[in-house]
Amino acid sequence: MVSGDYEAVKAAILAVLPQPGYDDGSAGPVLVRLAWHASGTYDKKSGTGGSNGATMRFHAEAADGANNGLDHARAFLEPIKQQFPWISYADLWTFAGVVAVEAMGGPKVAWRAGRVDDKSEEYVPPNGRLPDATQGEDHIRSIFYRMGFNDQEIVALSGAHNLGRCHGDRSGFEGPWVPMPTRFSNTYFKLLLRAEWIKKKNSTGLEQFYSDEGDLMMLPTDMSLIKDAKFRVWVEKYADDKDLFFRDFAAAFAKLLELGVIRGPQGVALREYSVRAKL
Repeated sequence: MVSGDYEAVKAAILAVLPQPGYDDGSAGPVLVRLAWHASGTYDKKSGTGGSNGATMRFHAEAADGANNGLDHARAFLEPIKQQFPWISYADLWTFAGVVAVEAMGGPKVAWRAGRVDDKSEEYVPPNGRLPDATQGEDHIRSIFYRMGFNDQEIVALSGAHNLGRCHGDRSGFEGPWVPMPTRFSNTYFKLLLRAEWIKKKNSTGLEQFYSDEGDLMMLPTDMSLIKDAKFRVWVEKYADDKDLFFRDFAAAFAKLLELGVIRGPQGVALREYSVRAKL
């Protein structure tokens, strides 16, 4: 059994969420993104990638363009790691994600401790496994099906775009999805369906979609959720029923954070219990 004072860790995470000089004044959205990206490299066929190992500590994964800006999230959490050296980075990053979701008004997400940190780059997954926001529904399915998610779970996880914003110097995209990007809600789905979205190039030269007022944006991958009929049915459900969205997001996010974690005795995820092939 993994032991430690997780309530104290939670309190420390809550203490770093207010960041007046960063983005919209909160580290919450980027901590959710860190948990997401640390887990979303999983490949169910090979058993490689996922949240176990905290392999984004190594340059080969940190340098993946999809992880631009996550150095901020890791820096926000580093003092907590130093304060509680017994917690693994893999547990800290994923735990911070669930704490942040709940603190920003979202659902409580089930989470288990026990991940271990890799000592070398041996298990770093190949770059390119995370979603490319310039793409459409076929790309989204290929990325998420590889991890073991279905269409409903894809749409539920996309609801994380209720949080945060894009940065031109990181992803090439710019702006927030919703008016209150530090508050978890189903506003993202409502806006997808009900706002008028205009496609044009941003200041970096990438095409994205702008609201009439120009203050909100959607990515090409976001728009594919209402273009594709099988995705759209879930967008409509979540726009109409916040409780349903919260329930489904909590289940899908918990599943995401467990990807690549095969637990041995007492719940500890040890490499000798992993089916992951060495890369």
